[in-house]
Amino acid sequence: MTYARPDALVSTEWLASHLDAPDVRIVDASFYLPAQKRDPKAEFAKQHIPGAMYFDIDEIADKTNPLPHMLPTPEQFALQVSALGIGNGNKIVVYDTTPMTGACRVWWMFRVMGYKDVAILDGGLPKWMAEGRAVTDAATTPRAKAFTPHFDKALVRSIDDVKSLLSSKVEQVVDARAANRFRGEVPEARAGLRIGHMPGAFNLPYNELIDPKTGTMRPAAEIKAAIAASGIDSAKKVTASCGSGVTACVVALGLYLTGAPDAAIYDGSWTEWGGRADTPIVTGA
Repeated sequence: MTYARPDALVSTEWLASHLDAPDVRIVDASFYLPAQKRDPKAEFAKQHIPGAMYFDIDEIADKTNPLPHMLPTPEQFALQVSALGIGNGNKIVVYDTTPMTGACRVWWMFRVMGYKDVAILDGGLPKWMAEGRAVTDAATTPRAKAFTPHFDKALVRSIDDVKSLLSSKVEQVVDARAANRFRGEVPEARAGLRIGHMPGAFNLPYNELIDPKTGTMRPAAEIKAAIAASGIDSAKKVTASCGSGVTACVVALGLYLTGAPDAAIYDGSWTEWGGRADTPIVTGA
């Protein structure tokens, strides 16, 4: 079974043959949690795909919000991506080192801003390097290019939206965290957060959609099977949540690839929900 909407992915073969295409912009969106003690900027400086620019989700973010890497305003987003040399008419290819997590977040961010010609490098930098493809430590000097945002509010949800959705069930709320975190069996990675999940939420751990051997998205049939096994109705819109709005975007990608309605992301995710005293939480399956 092929993907219903394959445009969200490009292969390493495709990118290798389009490295010098004038309309292609390559973005490294590698991201790590503080506990991982890795510096994605430093790693990018040592090696990246030729021509790539680093997209920092903690910098291209709403710095007035205490929550991590929250969406910036359309105006701020446009200003910062323009400075990276990304603008109207470009084909944007996003990759990361994990793979698929940071890249999926940036894919979603561009789509929220109304930009659809954006795809993820399937398998990311690990697959690229495993195939012996070129990397460099050479810096790329961008030329600013106009970027025109068109904010799509249907792709992002606030905490008040999610509270309403849990009651109305107009949309399905899906938690992309690991099952033991969803059930409240282990502490959260971020200090001070309560454990458990939102009442009525479904659990679809994001890594179930990624092939652990290749780091690529699983075939369409396997993604559909994982969605069905989680209890999600793939014909109904989803709002996805996770720890801080990053891995939820992998679930959004999986739904997109299989032809489901475009998923929204709860941007504050568990960092917001689990960090407050006025949000309902349950534990167990």
